[in-house]
Amino acid sequence: MSESQKPEREQVRELVREALESKLGHVNPIPPQGATTPEPTPAPAVDESVKDVITELDVRDVPEGGRLLIREDAIVTPSAQDTIRERRIQLTRRRRSTATGKRRLIAVGADHGGYEMKEQLKQLLAELGYHYRDFGTFSTEAVDYPDFAHATARAVADGVCDLGIIVDGAGIGSCMTANKVPGVRAAMCYDEATARNSREHNYANVLTLGGKMISPERMREVVRAWLGTEPGEERHRKRVAKITAIERQYLK
Repeated sequence: MSESQKPEREQVRELVREALESKLGHVNPIPPQGATTPEPTPAPAVDESVKDVITELDVRDVPEGGRLLIREDAIVTPSAQDTIRERRIQLTRRRRSTATGKRRLIAVGADHGGYEMKEQLKQLLAELGYHYRDFGTFSTEAVDYPDFAHATARAVADGVCDLGIIVDGAGIGSCMTANKVPGVRAAMCYDEATARNSREHNYANVLTLGGKMISPERMREVVRAWLGTEPGEERHRKRVAKITAIERQYLK
């Protein structure tokens, strides 16, 4: 096609691009009208929110341009700050519990097998004084549990929500999915003992439940115990830090 045959709008785009290049050097082509720009891939996250002090060693293995999640009140050493700047690492501080011990915002999600229990869960959270954000699903129509487990877990990993609770038919698939998200420590719990253990010993930040496996009454017991238990003492913190270190090996 000759220059004279090109659509007028396309010729205008080329003229604008040529003018910009003459002033600024090479520029990206102007996309055609109606074209969409692909969203950038989110930077991988490394969770160090179990630590009180962030050192250069803690940030050394974070990918360049990656994200580092730390506690709201964590101390970042000067050498770590230098490394963060040099590697253009995005630093996100995760909110801690309020003075009453309650979390500000809970992410909730479910597939069709957990929808009914999710709705009951939301009522319980409101009764307990928690705020929540619902990531779906919003009916009993069949859906794929990984989609909703991923969305809920990602909200926790990104620091959008403090904790997450996911419900599917058995609780197993959502737990597997959530644990693929860096920074998430998901636990499938079925009674008060496992709920308390997952928080105190493993610092679980996502709880998964089997909507077809436990009764609404048991769900209330498990959620109350899970939300009411804080991460345990230093010996547990060190072990959880090892979980994080293992996860970091596979982020490279």
